[in-house]
Amino acid sequence: MSAFNSLLLKISGELVGDQLEKMKFLCIKEIGKSRLEKMTSGIQLFTGLMERNKLGPDNTVFLVSLLKDIGRLDLADNITNCESQYAGSPNDLPNDEEQAKLDIATKVITDNLGRRWRAYGRKLGLPEAKLDHIAQKHPNDLEEQVVELLKEWRKMQKSEAKTDTLIKALRSCDQNYTADLIQTELEKLKANGRQ
Repeated sequence: MSAFNSLLLKISGELVGDQLEKMKFLCIKEIGKSRLEKMTSGIQLFTGLMERNKLGPDNTVFLVSLLKDIGRLDLADNITNCESQYAGSPNDLPNDEEQAKLDIATKVITDNLGRRWRAYGRKLGLPEAKLDHIAQKHPNDLEEQVVELLKEWRKMQKSEAKTDTLIKALRSCDQNYTADLIQTELEKLKANGRQ
């Protein structure tokens, strides 16, 4: 049994009271009312979502959103925390040079972005449900919200994660100072590499 299926089995067992019914109600558009009426467990619901490509080891946003909607933030956190274990292989990561540049950009953005992190997340293409989850996970820690945002973006982009994308998104949010700082740090890195 895969670790992901094992997690889904555990989540199914944790649903209490009318939580499954609430989740089914939220899935009417995705699965269809008549099929949902026959479902009696979380496992059946999750299987239906997988069949419709709404759920998978690297596609948990919809399930996290459902769990949040029924008030089970604990289970939503479990999925988010375990997600990185299933997502991809080293081939899914940017090359070493790009990784180093991304690490520099991440540090600069974390130190400078501030309260506009949600607008920045939208420019990077993160779903609203993911941004809500980040805000709820770290309600009073702006720096952690930014760290989590960038971690989620890198996970989403895999080998396509590029520092240039981060810089363009900063500029489109009028965060030119932060974008300039990243470019300055990258020029230092390049100069050191030549020596």
